[in-house]
Amino acid sequence: MNSELENILEKVAALYMKYGVKSITMDDVARELGISKKTLYQYVENKNELVEKVVDYVLNKKDCEFKMISEKEMNAIEKLLEVNMHIIKTMKEYNPATEYDLKKYYPELFAKLHSVRKERMYQSIMANIKKGKEEGLYREELNEEVIARMQVSRFMNINEDDLLTKNDLQRSEFIHELFIYHIRGIANEKGIEVLENTLKTINFNNYL
Repeated sequence: MNSELENILEKVAALYMKYGVKSITMDDVARELGISKKTLYQYVENKNELVEKVVDYVLNKKDCEFKMISEKEMNAIEKLLEVNMHIIKTMKEYNPATEYDLKKYYPELFAKLHSVRKERMYQSIMANIKKGKEEGLYREELNEEVIARMQVSRFMNINEDDLLTKNDLQRSEFIHELFIYHIRGIANEKGIEVLENTLKTINFNNYL
């Protein structure tokens, strides 16, 4: 992907996240980018193609971000806390209208987004549980598949819970507690000790 197109997709993704997808026209995009519609159409044929490219761009960007975390030299609990902080940052910019518009007006793209997210999350949780067991931080008797599926379901369906509001989902404390709850549920005594010691070293005021 060339840098010009990447720059366009990054800015359009920010527009979609702020205002939703349906309300943003190609005129809005061109105006925001400071280019003519003619120039914009050199990169995409229409809005449908633009939305598709933005979805692919976001998926690839998130993949790169989580790979960077997975490659860091940290134990399993430290990695989960790192992911926790990353998601807190992401959710502060989250707008349910964006996914609502995708689901209603671009169902195939929404299905793709949902499927990729679900599979990545599942594989990530499975890998983390295995790593935690190898490091002696998680309970040996854990059924990795069951725990991974439960955690994926919890996060993927959180928007459908009528007990939760948009403000709940964007509250840093809410997301943080979900992660701590998960870690405490799978960690053994040694893991709990590592968790407590690690929490003391992180200034969560920068995130919460």
